Parts: sequence; structure tokens; C-alpha cells
Amino acid sequence: MEKFFTCIAYCCSKTFKFDELKSFTFEHYRASLQRDTIHIDKDGGDIFIFSYGVIILWNISHDQTQRLLKELEAFMEDPLKAVLTDEFTFTSGEGSMRIHEDHIYLASSENIDKLSISHGIAQSLKLSELETYAQHTIESMNHIPHNIALTGKSNMKRRDLSKMRGKLFIVEMDINLTFELLDTPEFFWEYPEVEYLYDKTVKYLDVKPRIEILNKKLTVIRELFNMLADEQNHKHSAFLEWIIIWLIGIEIVLFIVKEFFPG
Repeated sequence: MEKFFTCIAYCCSKTFKFDELKSFTFEHYRASLQRDTIHIDKDGGDIFIFSYGVIILWNISHDQTQRLLKELEAFMEDPLKAVLTDEFTFTSGEGSMRIHEDHIYLASSENIDKLSISHGIAQSLKLSELETYAQHTIESMNHIPHNIALTGKSNMKRRDLSKMRGKLFIVEMDINLTFELLDTPEFFWEYPEVEYLYDKTVKYLDVKPRIEILNKKLTVIRELFNMLADEQNHKHSAFLEWIIIWLIGIEIVLFIVKEFFPG
């Protein structure tokens, strides 16, 4: 009977302190750098660490995994409250690479093949983090449209609105700029011959459609924020107008007092 091995992915934090982590792994493990990814050769298994807080472990025991995750805690920036995981099984020596029902059929056990697939898994898991954050944001805002529908007001403070718009902008930047989830990793500029492995992985994990759906959700949230911002600006403008009216009124009263009650 063919033996299955495990491939487990963890999203632990927003990012790693990558330079410090690189020095640590080079000192304590058989490690190398594959462009912007740390590769650790561990007792017949492979570990790939991505700067954006994701680690992929191929055929690594549970005890070794827990030990490594504990070591990585010192290098995490903005650790997640709940670590996200994705798990696959894999075999090697198949005719061609494919993924079916979370089982990866590898044509070979070459590190470069595993790394190519790991790039796709890592992007998918990072996207899951952003999807979770977007969902929490949507749930936290559910009451706002209802309040507007019932009372005609959002009852939000300008400061709270600005903070929420800032958080939304950070998510959009993470998707489109910081983590380059829309782009093929630069690794494949140097190794275009294995890019098809990455393409098959992201297609299986629906990365592109999920990004489109997430961006549409963020667009809806942004439109709501824009509407709330317009409301806040209107309130602020109305407040300033009333101040001007009161100042004019006070000036008229002072003029009348001065004219009719001199001395």
C-alpha cells in the first residue's frame, strides 16, 4: 500500500522579522534562501518559511512542527489570535502533478517542485487571513445600515469612522500591494519552468476568484464608509454654519446694544 505523507501550512502572524529569522535558521538548521523564502532541510522533510507569516511543512513530524512553531514566536510581528491552518497529503513519483481532494500527486520529490506548490498554498492561506478580517469587519458593521434605515442616522463618531476606513485601506493594501496576492511570485521569474505547478495550485485553491469576491466585499464596505463620511461632512458643515449664524446674531445684538444704548 502506498504511503501518504502530510503537508501542513500555518499562517501565524502578519509578518516575520525576516532578517532575524534568516540568521536564526541559518545558525540552527540546514537552511538556505530561495529568493524571498527560507528553506529548511529537516530529516527527509522540507520546511518553507515565507516573510508574510506563513510556514509550509512537508513530511515533518508533529513534535518537530510544534518545536519549530514555538521557536518562530520570537520572530512574529502581529501574531494572529488564532493560527490558520491548511492540511494536505502527498505522494511523489506520479506521472504528472495534480491535486485532488486535498491530496497532492507530485511528479518528483524535488525541493523546487514543493516550493512552487508552497507558494500557491501560502498565498491561499494568507488570503484566508484577510478574508477572516474582512468578514469580521462586515459583521461589526451590520448594525450601521439598519440604524440608518430606522433613524436616518448612523450615530458614528468621526474618529471611529476614520479608524475603520484606515483598517479597510490596510486590508486593500495587503491584497494588492504588500503581499502581492494578485501577482505571480517573483520566484518564477528565475524558474519559469515550474510556474505551471504554482498555477495548478492556485487554480485548485480558487485563489483568483476568492480575491475577486473579497475585493467586491471591500468595495461594498468602502461605499458604505463613503456614505458615512458624506454624512459626517454634512453634519460638520451644518455645525459650522450654525456657528457662523450664532456669531452673526451675536454681532447684530452687540451692534444694536451699542447703537441704542450708548455709554
